[in-house]
Amino acid sequence: MSNKNIQVQPVIMAGGSGTRLWPLSRAGFPKQFLVLGGDSSLFQQAASRLASLGEAGTAVAAPLIVGNEEHRFLVLDQLREIKQEPSAVLLEPVGRNTAPALTLAALQAQEGGADPVLVVISSDQTVTDEAAFTQALRRAVTLAAEGAITILGITPDRPETGYGYIRAEGSGGALKVAQFVEKPDLGTAERYLAAGGYFWNAGMFVLKASVWLKALERFRPDIAAACRAAWAARAADQRFVRPGKAEFAAVPSESVDYAVMEKCPGTDRDIRMVELAAGWNDLGAWEAVWQVLPKDADGNASVGDAIVTDSRNTLVHATSRLVSAVGLDDVIVVETADAVLVADRSKSQDVKKIVAQLGREQRGEQALHRKVHRPWGWYDSIDNGPRHQVKRIMVKPGASLSLQMHHHRAEHWIVVSGTAEVTNGDQVILLAENQSTYIPLGQTHRLANPGKVPLEIIEVQSGSYLGEDDIVRFEDTYGRK
Repeated sequence: MSNKNIQVQPVIMAGGSGTRLWPLSRAGFPKQFLVLGGDSSLFQQAASRLASLGEAGTAVAAPLIVGNEEHRFLVLDQLREIKQEPSAVLLEPVGRNTAPALTLAALQAQEGGADPVLVVISSDQTVTDEAAFTQALRRAVTLAAEGAITILGITPDRPETGYGYIRAEGSGGALKVAQFVEKPDLGTAERYLAAGGYFWNAGMFVLKASVWLKALERFRPDIAAACRAAWAARAADQRFVRPGKAEFAAVPSESVDYAVMEKCPGTDRDIRMVELAAGWNDLGAWEAVWQVLPKDADGNASVGDAIVTDSRNTLVHATSRLVSAVGLDDVIVVETADAVLVADRSKSQDVKKIVAQLGREQRGEQALHRKVHRPWGWYDSIDNGPRHQVKRIMVKPGASLSLQMHHHRAEHWIVVSGTAEVTNGDQVILLAENQSTYIPLGQTHRLANPGKVPLEIIEVQSGSYLGEDDIVRFEDTYGRK
């Protein structure tokens, strides 16, 4: 079959939390939005790779993103930085794993009577051979256009225990999937590598929207029905599409593999596999990041302002200051403005235990960086103490914060650069560099940037309670409550 008139809908799963890459990855700014190497984030790299799928006879739509409410503006901002716009952003009110997420994407893709080939990838993976990646996906698209469920299998180069495996049979460009295998122990992984015919399961699927929905209805009709109910209760706000909250909360949580893929071998619903040898890595832990970074003669990798001496096979990632390491072997050191991680490289999967403890203790380092991104810009909490907090705030040109008030704090604003439009009670004033104003406790106020360059201010808060939840919003451009 030729690729004549094939409609392709890229689908990027962007709802992960990336807990094993803490402290760089946080709940409010997870790993898919991080720049771990080069100039673009993992999410941006994923979107750019999919944009190159187009060839003669194949029409590739703008990407369809599945994520969550908290990250919706990160998605839009990062796509616009690479001059892309999404076809839609599907916002899950609660996490329900990948099978419901893919079902939402399939239902959205069928709007208007279409039935495109869905190319489904995660937003937090890397490849080093872009041409090989594109070639493999194009082969998978051709198979999927003929009605096949197609999965990409990674050619293993080591006995990896952190991935599930696919056992495939046959030869040529499309192998038949015989079995899905759970993550093995080391001895079993070594046998897989020696035997051949086993591939890493990268969680990349290519299939028509209708094919996925029919397979789900066959193997998990409960998930299919619950997703359709949530979809029927959806609400749309420009590019954002929100399924019914209560209805989606009732959807069973399940992965694509458990819900459908693992049930297909041995039935009349075969799965085809296209082999992918493109330097793939899912960056699931700091060990994986060390693997993909450039290294010195002793196997050391470093990012940022780092000095490493008399050390071997060590990663030092510095974010906000000089970090030096002496006499370390097989160690991970990651520094941010508010936290430092030191770990044995072989134990990097266990970083998630630290994140879990931070969550149990309700510590802010689990969710947010000191520098917090917002749809209007960002703020950096540069100092705090009893009854005071100091923030550096940047507002994008043309953007504004919500019209708001606080019950427990007053604020002083000093303009560092740019022009500020300040609503302070009944007054609206313009402030230039080095000018300031005072917002009394309980006063309705708003900060806006009417200029064409970023606005930066220093905010000094004082009061009995300085938490972010002491905000009463009256008007908000971004639909926040």
